[in-house]
Parts: sequence; C-alpha cells; structure tokens
Amino acid sequence: MSDFIWKPYGDYLENSNISRFMKKHDISDYQELIVRTTGDIEWFWDAMMKDLDVSWYEPYTKVLDDSGGIQWCKWFTGGKTNIAYNCLDRWAEGPEKDKLALVWEGENGEVERLSYAELYAQVNKMANALKELGVNKGDAIGLYMPMTVEIAVALLATLKVGAICIPIFSGFGPAATATRLKGADAKILFTADGSYRAGQPVEIKPNADKAADDVPSIEKLIVLKRTGMDVPWNPERDLWWDELIGPQADSFETERMDSEDVAFIVFTSGTTGRPKGAVHTHGGCLAQMCKELAYYFDVKPDDMFCWVTDMGWMMGPWMVVGVGSLGGAYLLFEGSPTYPEPDRLWDLIEKHRLNTFGISPTAIRMLLKFPEEWVTRHDLSTLRILGSTGEPWDPESYMWFFNVVGRKRLPIINISGGTEIVGCFLSPLPISPLKPCTLSGPGLGMDIDVFNEEGKPVRGETGHLVCKKPAPSMTRGFWGEPERYLETYWSKWPDIWYHGDWASIDEDGLWFLHGRSDDTIKVSGRRTGPAEIEEVINELDEVAECAAIGVHDDVTGEHIVSFVVVKPDVEINEELSEKVRSHISGVLGKVFRPKKVVFVNDLPKTRSAKIVRRLIKAKYTGDDIGDLSSVANPEALDEIVSILTRN
Repeated sequence: MSDFIWKPYGDYLENSNISRFMKKHDISDYQELIVRTTGDIEWFWDAMMKDLDVSWYEPYTKVLDDSGGIQWCKWFTGGKTNIAYNCLDRWAEGPEKDKLALVWEGENGEVERLSYAELYAQVNKMANALKELGVNKGDAIGLYMPMTVEIAVALLATLKVGAICIPIFSGFGPAATATRLKGADAKILFTADGSYRAGQPVEIKPNADKAADDVPSIEKLIVLKRTGMDVPWNPERDLWWDELIGPQADSFETERMDSEDVAFIVFTSGTTGRPKGAVHTHGGCLAQMCKELAYYFDVKPDDMFCWVTDMGWMMGPWMVVGVGSLGGAYLLFEGSPTYPEPDRLWDLIEKHRLNTFGISPTAIRMLLKFPEEWVTRHDLSTLRILGSTGEPWDPESYMWFFNVVGRKRLPIINISGGTEIVGCFLSPLPISPLKPCTLSGPGLGMDIDVFNEEGKPVRGETGHLVCKKPAPSMTRGFWGEPERYLETYWSKWPDIWYHGDWASIDEDGLWFLHGRSDDTIKVSGRRTGPAEIEEVINELDEVAECAAIGVHDDVTGEHIVSFVVVKPDVEINEELSEKVRSHISGVLGKVFRPKKVVFVNDLPKTRSAKIVRRLIKAKYTGDDIGDLSSVANPEALDEIVSILTRN
C-alpha cells in the first residue's frame, strides 16, 4: 500500500489544462500549486475564471464578500451571468455551433446525438414554453425524469429562464418527491410516462401524480413520452412535452442572473437523517464545476465524457454544467450497467470513444464479480482518465479498476466532496502520482485540513476532514433552514466547516478517506471508522462487499456487527463467518473482532451508491429509521429484519 502505482508522464505533464495554468502563473510544482491556490483564495478563483474564460454579461467587481461571516460569503459580486449562457449559448451562437454537445444511449441501444445548435434550439423552445406557462425568475421547477436527452433540455431551459432547478431521482416514491417539491413551492414538474430498467418499462407518471397532488403550488406537469405506456391524465394540469414545444420559437433571450442568484436546490442523500435542500448559485456552480472538469479531469473541447450517474444526484448537473462550460461533449446513459450483458459499460466506452469515464466504487465491486474477459474484449484505448466518487475505495476493487479497465496506464481521479459544495474538497490532478485508494490532496482553492478532537491539525493519524476558508460553491444554507445549516457544518469549531468525514495524510503527503465520522465505532475506548473494518473484510476472496456498524454493548461501549455479501457460488456457513471474524482480529486486533457476521444478498444504498449504515444500524437495533427516500433498494433493509427474525 505504500508504493506509488502511477506517475504522470507525457501529455499529462506537458499538455494538460492544469499544466497550462501553472506555466501561465510561474508555478513550478504540485506543492507550490496547492500552497498558492489555498493560501490566496481570492487570487485563485479570479485567475481560474479568467483562465477558463467563464463568460459574464457584466463583470464582477469583487471576488469575495465575507462581510457576513465565513458562513454566509458572497462571491463574484456585481457580476451578471447564467449557467445556460456559459454551457450552451456561447457555443451555439459561435463557430462551434455544429460541434457535438450531447450523446444519449438508451437501455435498448437507441442512440441520439445533438450538436450545440440542435441542443440550443430544443432548449430555447422549452424556455419559451415555460415563459408561456407563467414561469418567472426565481420560480422553482422539479426535474423527475429518466436519463434522456430531454432531461438535459429541461435542466438548461429552467436555468435559461432564471428559474430554480430541483433535480430529483426518478426512482423516488411519491412522498420523497413531494417533500423535495413542497419545501420550495415548486411551480412546474418535468416528468415522463415511464422509463426502462433491465429491459422492462417502469412507471413514473403515477408517482409524479401522487406527489403533485400533495404539493399545492404545482400548476403543471410536463410529461415526456418515453415508453408509450398508458398513464393517468389530468387535462387541467398535464401537458405532453412534444405538443408543448412543437409551436414554440427556437430563439430565446437568456435571463441575466446575478452571480448569487439561486440556480439549484439539490437535496442531500439523507444518509444523516431528513434530506436537506442545499442552495447553489449561478456563480458558485460555474466556478467549482468548471474548475473541476477542466483541471481535475482535463476536459478539452474535443473530448467525450461520461459519468455513470442520475440527474437526481449532483454528479448529473455537475457533468452537464462542467463539460458544457468547456465546450466538450457528454454521454447520458439510461439503464443498468449489466443489461443486456455484463459488458454494457465497456461497450459504451468503445462505441462512443470515451475519453473520461467515471463510476462509483460500489459499481466496480459489482462488475468485478464477472470474468475479466467482459472488459478485455473491448478497445478502451481512447480513455485518458478514469474517475470515481461516492465512498471510500477498498484496495482490491481500486486495483481491479486500475489494472483491468485502465490497463495500468491511466490515473484514477478519485474525488470526494458532497452535495453541499456541488464539488470536491479532495482530488488528484493529472500531474499527481497515485497510490491505491488515494484522493491525493486538497482541491484547488480548497483550504482543507485534518483535525483531532481538540481541533488541532494532525498528520499520520485519522482525524476529521475540515475546511478553513470559504469556497464559491459552498451551499448558501439549507432552503428554509438556516439554523440547521449552521448546526450541521459550523458548530463543532468556530468558523470551521466540519464535513463529517474521517481523513488521514500519510508520510508522503497523500490524503485518504476512511468513511463518515458520524459512523464512528468505539470499542473499549478505541475508535475506528467502518471503512477500516470493511477494507479488511473485503480482502477475503469470498467477499463481494460489506458494511460494518457499531452496536451498544454494556461492557465495551460498542461491539461490531458486520454485514457481508458474498460472491456467486460461495457457500455461507459458520466456517466462513469465523473466517471473517478471525481475519479482522488478525489484522486489526482482537478488540475489533465482530460479535456477529450477518450474510445478506445486498446492502442498502443511496442512488449515489453510498451504503447507508445509519439505516442498517437502525434496522438492526429496532430504532426508528426515519427518511427512506434516499434508498435505491429498500428491500435490502427488509432482508436484514427477515434474517434477524429467522435467527
């Protein structure tokens, strides 16, 4: 684990976007880059805006206004812009108009390609339709649709008219959807008759109806015909997408927005309780997303980018805004990674000649169960960069991604941040040498640190990930809940953002994450994060994935219970259970030997592929589980109860 597995070479060093930035500002190496960008944040964010040519109708007069305190900073004050103008208009109205902007592949293999000019025409038609429906600047619009071309059109049209976009995972039930719409008094809901999953049509419209019935502010549902299935219809409220935009003009004057005007309300995954509506601005999103796609993922105008995601997770808007702002092209993928065959994603890379491919560690753990031939039969030579986010890696899965998919030649840009900053606190750069599972170091302009319980910086040991200076994309609070925002991020130490992650920095200065600090397990006075235990369990050949929780113990304070998913054809018995316990005991010490090993078919996860240990623990202990809207597979929680009842 101490050895570097990848070192930058060739174009990564000479021709990457970050190398260009460093040469422009006479920055000699990575360490100087981090010191410069985190030491003088106002210089960096201004330099970044200029280097990446972020466009403004009216230039900002001040980079940072912190007069309201670090918790309520304003950025690029006086500036007028619009995300849609940066991601679409300036390309479609210029010589790049015929350049590829978006590719979509549906689950059944359908493919659609749009140039910037073609995407622009569709977005403008929908923007005109929204204005005709009475949508004004500052109105909220929900996005509850499958991953189609139209979801990108709806997102950009919403921003174009100056409305606020609320992305919602299309797999949510009515109650979860209504919760997200109701808090913002949403006026319009984009939805669809249905979608496809594993070759089968799945209804969406009935759930949208139930949600809208519970949100008095909803005036219209705009419904895309995706599957052609029969759906309930309210002629007073429902409008077909194609009939609505058909007569509309394909030109529209984009609303000029203040840098601090709200662009998105993105709800957190809910892994720490009731979902929180993180508020994000036009200027803040452009700064962070454009920076990350340009400098971390080295997106160029001729690149094709894909992240396996949903528009209801921040990575969907992040891709559309970040890649679009750089004039690149992105692929929207609808469907299952293993349908119709386990090589669906590797076929996508080959077919569409992807340059960047991002995915979660959980998805990789699922895919590595299949023989390597499913990967190696495909030509993946167009790839330049691999990406990942969602949760900490285990070494086996990371190295499989590096060796088998990356063929040992590509960097894994492993990023971590959150919905609350629509971006990253930690990320490697294409010029960063890598060790397995590392996140390399601070994001550019992100002054982060690792604190112990006393609020002091620590090195060589695990501590709390914190941020000491503001960043443009930090949420402007939780929608309608300013006190909850302050309590969540600013109450542990004065003027320090507490992110809730365990982190460490090794002897070479490389950063690693070890799970959520609110998942901390403390046995006989000794603390650990679940990721540390899970990493050890995942070393066993029989294990596909796992989760660890701490449960109250009258003697030791807490004891450990591990939940294990085994690989196909592995026999589950007491011998295997003892093997798991003994392996943990041998590696971490007897104090961390699990009291119980529970074998399950699946682990409950959010749509962003994060294992929801809080809910596993609540189910196991019989406590109130609270909000379930973030769980993509709630049946996994029911299985836990069933197993415990049988035992």
